[in-house]
Amino acid sequence: MHKTILLASTALLIGAGAASAQTASSNAAAAPAASETGVLVFTPDFFADQRPNTALDMVNRIPGFDLSDGDGSRGFEGSAGNVLINGTRPASKNDTGSNVLSRTQAGQVERIELIRGGAAGIAMQGYAVVVNVILKKEASHQSIATWNANIFEGARDLYAASYQYTATDGDRSWGVLVSDGISMSDSGGPGRVVRTDAAGNVIRDESFDATFGGGGQSARVNWSGPLAAGRVELTGRYGVNDFTQTQTQSSATTLRENIGVSEGSGGEVGAVYSRPINDAWKMEGRFIHTFNGTEGASTNRTRLNGVQSPEQVFAYDRASSETIGRVIFRNEYSATTTFETGGEIAYNMLDSEQAFSIGGTPVPLPSATVKVEETRGELFGTTTWRVNPTLSLETGLRLESSTISQSGDADQEKSFFFAKPRVLATWTPSEGNQIRLRVEREVGQLDFDDFAASADLQDENVFGGNVDLEPEQRWVSELVYERRFWDEGVFSATLRHDEIEDVLDIIPLAGGLSATGNIGDGTQDRASVSLTVPVGRFGISGGRLSSTATWQSSEVTDPTTGDPREISRVRPFDINIGFTQDIASWKTQWGFEWLRGFDEPNFDPDQTTDVRLRNYRVLFAEYKPTPTLSLRAQVNIWDDFLITRTAYADRSEARPVAYVETRDVDPRTFWQLRLRKTF
Repeated sequence: MHKTILLASTALLIGAGAASAQTASSNAAAAPAASETGVLVFTPDFFADQRPNTALDMVNRIPGFDLSDGDGSRGFEGSAGNVLINGTRPASKNDTGSNVLSRTQAGQVERIELIRGGAAGIAMQGYAVVVNVILKKEASHQSIATWNANIFEGARDLYAASYQYTATDGDRSWGVLVSDGISMSDSGGPGRVVRTDAAGNVIRDESFDATFGGGGQSARVNWSGPLAAGRVELTGRYGVNDFTQTQTQSSATTLRENIGVSEGSGGEVGAVYSRPINDAWKMEGRFIHTFNGTEGASTNRTRLNGVQSPEQVFAYDRASSETIGRVIFRNEYSATTTFETGGEIAYNMLDSEQAFSIGGTPVPLPSATVKVEETRGELFGTTTWRVNPTLSLETGLRLESSTISQSGDADQEKSFFFAKPRVLATWTPSEGNQIRLRVEREVGQLDFDDFAASADLQDENVFGGNVDLEPEQRWVSELVYERRFWDEGVFSATLRHDEIEDVLDIIPLAGGLSATGNIGDGTQDRASVSLTVPVGRFGISGGRLSSTATWQSSEVTDPTTGDPREISRVRPFDINIGFTQDIASWKTQWGFEWLRGFDEPNFDPDQTTDVRLRNYRVLFAEYKPTPTLSLRAQVNIWDDFLITRTAYADRSEARPVAYVETRDVDPRTFWQLRLRKTF
């Protein structure tokens, strides 16, 4: 405890000093310029008080923009993020926009364009808002060394370090990054597990503790430059990783241990080639290949009154890969109209083996050995039309055909065809006001791990694989209103409705098992409001107050009871409030964030689980004594994490309760320290 008190006192002193010096920073940030309707341009002077180290620091400061690295969905079109660098996305799916920006020094940024609703020559790829980071071409080279520490109260501390070298010479740039990283979870900590029967009688009362941690080493190289009247970008990465989680429950007569260990390796290569074909047409081609291998085991041991129960072991060995080829032809028909067309082909593969044993005796599992392969082709076309200075319209259509085959314990092949239209209208009736309307059909990416068996021995669950999965499809209708004020102020409100076909959730299988499967059609509604307010007008110079609140509701028919219920993992309500302040005279930025938390329901044929998180608090301070050195300290405090699990005696419609178990965890307070030096 003394370590937390000491570190917390340090941060509070920094924060108090910053607050007392808030009037020292008197230079207001420069307002963004509007280059055309729907496009705001942020030059480096806008970020001067922040003293950013990287392009990522700058992008995270843009009012009204939430960075997304994509959702890992189908191919490249569905998984690309909302960050472009010099008009194009990174060469690899896994080398995300935020990764590239974190390797790019702030001094290399010429300007950042915030594009709302589309602009000539910009591929929005399903996003209503993107940023385009324009870099300088002047000759430069630099090295960056970073050291990180995650210091946990009552658990093993984790450390990481990285070194990168980048160089730019006109149109050419290259770089290398080597890192020794960490893997962690912020939900570990001590607690208590109480289980009661249907009548409320306590049948289990045990202390609980959980620790998580791991790491990995990796190396990445990048090169870009002119080639054959065009430009090529190349990237490659290889790394190894490991992770261990340990959870224990104990009392005077009981010890329950669940230990999960895994290790793996993986890498990727990516290439992008672009060039003009003539005055009207440009082309861009991409190739991406990723590969991963993971093996591990989950072991469950129980000792009751000194008697050891048979040990349960679930072991797995998995290899996966994805290969994508993609080409786009872009025609800037006029200053107001852009047309894109192209195609994409992809191959995905998972080869997986699982084994489950109790006391050394093998227990048969459905789909214990499985190889899943998907071949997919897609044709697409998009038109962006600026109808007049206040209205733009983007229309598009993607036609997808795919075949998923499975071999091993079960052989099956299924083919699918999906038409995915999209319409996005953006209306800017006056300066600072914008309305966006989107209607689109989205198709999700199946998780190939769901075809194979899996286990959660801590909660006494063994899941079978499902050979009959189909992608989830959504018709999305979304309306957004955005109002900008006071240069950095932004208010936005969003309404969204999803009509969902083939909802993915948990279904019952024979033999008391369950698996991920399609449970029918459903709906999901979401409303959210977001507000960012520069508080200099209220006497707090350099400060920004921000908040986001989201409400959600959903409905689907439960496959076990036949009754309507919520969709698993849809959170009804969530809100967060944050504050940051730049103190130029102190060369410091500090701030805090409060997350109210959420309730997340999860439904299973044999149990219902509610995950409740409350009152997550973050306090940070970053000191930049020179333009090439920064020191950051952050404390994360979270002391309310409750999991309630209701298990049923059978799968009848009445669903009589067998027991109710609560796991009340006090997650460990932990500190994050970072030292970054550029030379």
